[in-house]
Amino acid sequence: MSNPVCELPGLGLRVSPGQVPDPALDIAAADDRGEAVLAGGCFWCTEAVFRRLDGVDEVQPGYAGGSADTADYKKVCSGETGHAEVIRITYDPARISYGQLLKVFFAVAHDPTQKDRQGNDVGTQYRSAVFPVDEAQRRVARAYMDQLAAEGVFGSPLATTIEPLEAFFVAEAYHHDYAAKNPGQPYIRFVSLPKVEKLEHAFPDKLR
Repeated sequence: MSNPVCELPGLGLRVSPGQVPDPALDIAAADDRGEAVLAGGCFWCTEAVFRRLDGVDEVQPGYAGGSADTADYKKVCSGETGHAEVIRITYDPARISYGQLLKVFFAVAHDPTQKDRQGNDVGTQYRSAVFPVDEAQRRVARAYMDQLAAEGVFGSPLATTIEPLEAFFVAEAYHHDYAAKNPGQPYIRFVSLPKVEKLEHAFPDKLR
């Protein structure tokens, strides 16, 4: 199956997931902790994408980058807390690697060239960011971003940041598996579900 062209929101970018290469550097399964924390805009969207992947055991929406006293949805939505909306992915490294999670993250889960926004979602809470849980993840993320930039995959500079993970705060219960529970909600229909469809068409071999 050929990879469809993805029209990423906001900048009119047209990127085929087939243009996004495998990471040249990855973590061996024996050395992989099986946990990743990523920020790519609204966590309803990113959670919906990563829940579909074979090897992923659990996806939790939450917050990272700020303090415990501001880790709630209303405060985070102000864009003034330092928090990003993130997901914590628990996965089996024998079935999917950290590098392959990053490939999906950059290829279909969000637009990594948008700074502090994803489409109409604007604010630092919607920034593109990787929060490595250890030094191995930091090295792989840095190497992969350098690889994507060197190959000019997106045609625009990456806005993605690599940030220290001080703490992960689980989001309120009603956010969990939100897309699956609310398929008719307009935001889910027009923003979240198209990302899942891109994943299904681009990477059918990665689906559970």
